[in-house]
This record gives sequence, structure tokens and C-alpha cells, in this order.
Amino acid sequence: MNLCLQSRIIHSMVASWSSINRFVVSNLTRRPIRTLLSILAIAVEVTMILTLVGVSYGTLDGTARRARGVGADILIRPPGSSIISLSTAPMSDKLVPLLARQPGVAMAIGTIVQPLQGLDTVTGLDLDQFSKMSGGFHFIEGGPFQKDDDILIDEFYAREKNLHAGDTLNLMDHDWHVAGVFESGKLARICVKLPVLQGLTGNPNHLSQIYLKVDDPAHIQNVVNGLRKTLPGYPIYTMEEFTSLLSINSIGLLRNFIGVVIAVAVIVGFIVVSMAMYTAVLERTREIGILRSLGASSSFIFTLLLKETLLLALIGTGVGIALTYLAQWSIEHIGHSGLTQETVYAWWPIAGVIAVTGAVLGTLAPAFKAIREEVTQALSYE
Repeated sequence: MNLCLQSRIIHSMVASWSSINRFVVSNLTRRPIRTLLSILAIAVEVTMILTLVGVSYGTLDGTARRARGVGADILIRPPGSSIISLSTAPMSDKLVPLLARQPGVAMAIGTIVQPLQGLDTVTGLDLDQFSKMSGGFHFIEGGPFQKDDDILIDEFYAREKNLHAGDTLNLMDHDWHVAGVFESGKLARICVKLPVLQGLTGNPNHLSQIYLKVDDPAHIQNVVNGLRKTLPGYPIYTMEEFTSLLSINSIGLLRNFIGVVIAVAVIVGFIVVSMAMYTAVLERTREIGILRSLGASSSFIFTLLLKETLLLALIGTGVGIALTYLAQWSIEHIGHSGLTQETVYAWWPIAGVIAVTGAVLGTLAPAFKAIREEVTQALSYE
């Protein structure tokens, strides 16, 4: 007898859940336009989050990779500069020979960095000294500087601007001859001769940052400690320390910006899903009334609407992830913005949870309205 009762209970539960699932699928397919718009709204929310995070990670990781490619052990930046920004050229180039004579320092080189439009910069360097420290650029086309108007660009910039060795490039109101295209991952994306850029920017004998190579990598921290006493007020980092700081969590401004964008995306998703579900409740008032008159409980109605929302959110999340790849392709091949977008898999579940949470919150008010609806009023609704 107990087994029979248990069997009936289990059968009843399975039938109940099966009924809910049929109602959910039926409602979504009967109103394809509203369903499609709801999915698209959630997908755009997910795509916004993942694209912003991917671009942030890509930009920071690209900067870290180029910094490591210099082959230096220590980086010295101007007083008052931050991890991701610096003044154009506030340091005297007389610091380079001074630092080269410090205990434990094997080599010192300086560069000047000039911002361009967007996120691009042009870097002035002594190519011979840079090659001694880093091993030099690996050229895909052309070769090193020959004349003062020569410029070197990395493969990504060349592809973005459709440039090749021998072409002419106008930057800073100056026509440059593309002498070579090199593999990315070392120092910068655009390089010119150090004295030339110093002259063009009105910063003769000044530098933006200085790189040091030490005699013995085991004594890097000792060298850094000595340099901080010699140059108080100057940010001095080991390269390992500097690249580790190039993360979203370490850069407050970027972290706050991402938080704001995520909040906006959640609000948009919340409003769209709330309106869609409120409309769905109005459209199905008579249907809900019939269900209530046939004995459907409030929990049944609530579960019906909640499962519909969850299905929309999950499908929207999947579509949003797919659209992220489209955004990544567009940034690399159409936008020519100089940005790099990475696929950050760790953020997929985070974006999914954010989208689902916003959708569920947006469904609560319409769901409670459906539960509170009087059966007689619902049945007489036109």
C-alpha cells in the first residue's frame, strides 16, 4: 500500500512538472516576436559584459607581454605616473648613464612615448641599445631604421591599417616611411628613432621611462632597493611586479568602469524582461484564470512564469556568448581601433549568473500580479 501511494505521488509530481514544461514551451513558441526580443535583450546584456571584460584583459595582457619582451629586469617611471599612464617625457636622459653605473646594473636604456589618437602610442628608442637588451625585433617585412623618417610597426598595426614595408604613414602631421614590419610582443606597436621623436614633441634630452638589466637576476630586489634610495619619488618596479599589476583588480579606474557598465547592462536586462513578462501576464490573464479555476495553485503559476524566464535567460546567455565572438571578429577586422579582445572563459558563468539574476528579478512583480489575480476577474478579462 505504501509503495502504491509513493508511486502515485511520484507519478503526480512528474505529470505536474511535465505540464509546466509544456506550458512554458507552448507560450514561448506562440509568441515568437516577444520571445525573440527578450532573448536578444538578454544576449546584448551578456555580450556587453563579456566584450568589455575581454577588451580590458586583452589590452592589459598585450601591454604586459610587450613589457616582458623588452628583456629588462627593472622599469623606472616618472614621479606621479600610474601603472597605465605617464607624462610624455618628464625624465632627463642624463639618468641613463647614471643608472648604468649603479651597483648590479648591467645595462640601461630609455624611451619616449607619445600618445596618438585612441589607445595608440608611438615610441622613440635607440634601436641598437634596444637590440642588445631584448635581442631585437624579428622583421616580417623590411628591416631596421635607415633614415630619420623611418618608422617600424608591428604586424597587428600593419594589418589594421593595411600597411607594408615601403608604404608612407602620416602620424603627428609627419610623413613616415615604413621601414619594417615586426612580430608583435616587444616594447611597442609603433617605433621611431629616439632623437627624432624627442625633437618632434619638443622634448629634447628627455625620456618617458627607463629600462634596466641587472648582472645577476637573483639580486634584482637588492638593486631595486638601492635605486629607490638613489631616486626617491620615482616609481621603480621589477618587471615581474609591473606586469602583475597590469590586471583589472589592480587598476581601480578600470574596475569601477566595468562595474558601472555591468550595472547598466543589468538594469537594461531587468527592464526588458520585466516588461516582457508583464505583457505576457496580461496576454495570458484568461489562461491563468482558467488554470486557477481548474485547481492550479499559486506555486504552479509562479513556477510556470519563473521557468519561462529561466529558459529565456539561459538561451539569451548562450546567444550572448556567441555574439561575443562576432564582436571580437569585428574589433579585429572591421573596427581598426587598435584594441585586442580576449576570450575570458572565467567570465562566462559570471555573465550568465548576472543575466539570470536580472531576468528573475524582472519577473517577480509580474509573477506576483498573476498570483494575486482573482479567478472571476481573470476569466472576464478581454
